Amino acid sequence: MASHESDDEISLSSATLNALKEFYAERDARAEQFAKLQARADALHAAAEEKVLSMDAFAEDWNESQFWYADETAGLYAKLLLEGVTENTTIAVVSAPSVFVALKNALSSAPPGQPKPNLILLEHDQRFAIFPEFVYYDFAQPLKLPAHLKGTCDRIIADPPFLSEDCQTKTALTVRWLSRPPSASPAPDQSQGEPRPQPRLILSTGERMKDIVTRVYRSFGLRTTDYEPKHARGLSNEFYCYANFECEGWGWRE
Repeated sequence: MASHESDDEISLSSATLNALKEFYAERDARAEQFAKLQARADALHAAAEEKVLSMDAFAEDWNESQFWYADETAGLYAKLLLEGVTENTTIAVVSAPSVFVALKNALSSAPPGQPKPNLILLEHDQRFAIFPEFVYYDFAQPLKLPAHLKGTCDRIIADPPFLSEDCQTKTALTVRWLSRPPSASPAPDQSQGEPRPQPRLILSTGERMKDIVTRVYRSFGLRTTDYEPKHARGLSNEFYCYANFECEGWGWRE
């Protein structure tokens, strides 16, 4: 027997329909914006240019624990990672794409002749695969990375995505694996000079991770700084910046 729609069949209210229309319109606009960003990035890369970017095209996914830094913080981190670099310097950005974007923008606006280091972005979010420096990264498999990256990084910044001992410890394994070992001899690009030091390391994570952080990064001399990272949309958890060097941006927290 053929079925017929009944008069009392449940239908969506006008308010619900309007909400759905707004949702799909926003989703389509975001997809269009992202497609334009990818096309622009591809064109610029083909032209051997590096200027791209704004994090606005990459919506945060809180379920994936994505919280982008404010421009002030991302810019400061980028500046400190770029201090004293050479063409042979490699900077690794682990789970901190807003710092990677700040690095790209800083290098694109640098004066001619300024050394441009190698960049690597280790990131779980495949949207960032539009960049040639992207390397897929899952903290649950901390050493599942291209073999040629082992022991190659002179500057590293990491922002473990979750405030758990498991995530912090596994991210530390990745950082140690990436780090170029210190040496009693000068760096390869120097015929003479100072021995190659421990890689410059910045870690940005929650205040309550302090004991774990100082333990798993003891070999790097990581300490708590007095700088307080800022996030673009705020964050309820108290965040600390940890580092193995002092600078104009911060000193040690007492």
